[in-house]
Amino acid sequence: MSQDERSAGDLRNTGMSLKHDRTWDYELDRIVEAVEERDAEKVGLQFPEGLKRRAPHVADDLRALLPDDTRVMISGKPCYGACDLDTYMMRRTDVFAHFGHSPMKESEKIIYVPLFSNVDVLPIMEESLEELEKGDVGLVTTAQHMNKFDEMREYLEERGFDVHTRRGDERLTHEGQVLGCNYASADIDADQILYVGGGKFHPLGLAMEHPDKDVVIADPVNNVVTLADTEKFMKQRYAAVHKAMDAEEWGVIFCTKIGQGRWETANEIVENNENAYLLTMDEVTPDRLTNFGLDAYVNTGCPRITTDDGPQFKQPMLTPGEYEIAVGNKDLDELSFDTFHGTW
Repeated sequence: MSQDERSAGDLRNTGMSLKHDRTWDYELDRIVEAVEERDAEKVGLQFPEGLKRRAPHVADDLRALLPDDTRVMISGKPCYGACDLDTYMMRRTDVFAHFGHSPMKESEKIIYVPLFSNVDVLPIMEESLEELEKGDVGLVTTAQHMNKFDEMREYLEERGFDVHTRRGDERLTHEGQVLGCNYASADIDADQILYVGGGKFHPLGLAMEHPDKDVVIADPVNNVVTLADTEKFMKQRYAAVHKAMDAEEWGVIFCTKIGQGRWETANEIVENNENAYLLTMDEVTPDRLTNFGLDAYVNTGCPRITTDDGPQFKQPMLTPGEYEIAVGNKDLDELSFDTFHGTW
């Protein structure tokens, strides 16, 4: 099969038009090449939650490009990042394609397809200039917009800004990239940060992790510029900590997802609290925790379980740092955003 034929199949059914006519390139040619090189019989596909509805169409396009005896399977497990791989499927397939996230750890078995956005970021960046002071500025974005990162930097430099960027740690693939659990790329010498991307969680984490910096949010998808405000979030976290101060029995959650486990942290808490119980879980939901009937919980897995879903839990759900405050080991003014460093 020629390269042209493969390219034609990439977006035949799966090119999807969303806001701003976004189209994802599923890079099916890379998967086909891997199948040929490995003489693969089974191919696994994993998608983040927002793209699962496209999974059958991607599978159809891929099957049209592969030999008839090649089996294509779709992971139904929840997926919230490159740290959340379907290891069960990985072990049972010859080629495993993970869509929507940049690589967190290099592996010959995994094909990471980042699904870069083709949204034009310059109009919203122009609007964001009204919120930026001329001079030093940090620039960060998410994996979906990394393909436009050089363009973003050049745009700011051409308008007189001294742009500061860096690659954080080994959990981050690209310079200037941030994750919902890691903002090390914003450890730069500037009092203001421009975040180009969608969602509220990333810029909120940026503002919490770097309280000395002003965080300007330029959202090219929803076409809006705002400033990150942590006040409401801080009130929620303080309330959860105060409620947990009366807890007698604690559940300490160790997440079994491949890139989200903090085993040492979980065990240290349990070893120092005779009324704490170690709970191993894959998917952490309010219903699953309610069945244990404990007074409060500490989440050592993905920080977003606590910060995004915390209000949904009937009992207080704390980060490891918040737990230390609740049991009296730290002062309340030491409350900080929970971040995740290192890979598996």
